[in-house]
Amino acid sequence: MKLTREEVLKIAKLARLHLEEEDIAKYQEDLGSILSYVEKLQELNTDDVPEFQHAAGSVNMFREDVVENCDPDVRRRAIDNFASREGDLLKVQAVFENRTE
Repeated sequence: MKLTREEVLKIAKLARLHLEEEDIAKYQEDLGSILSYVEKLQELNTDDVPEFQHAAGSVNMFREDVVENCDPDVRRRAIDNFASREGDLLKVQAVFENRTE
């Protein structure tokens, strides 16, 4: 399946990739090859193939959380060397947005 230049640029934009002009033709060929392979896979009859959730068959291994104190000197040096702190609390950049809509 051959992709057009415009299709490759649209895919790059959706993936937030900046492509150099000389790379566009390579991506046309590579992505086209991948899509052709997927088309070929679509032709396979998978009616009698059982479904499974995980390809590797792994299971979650849980462990009990154990709180361990570090050496007081190590703790003090970590706090003292942290860029932004308030007392013994370390200030970090927010991970979640505060939405009050």
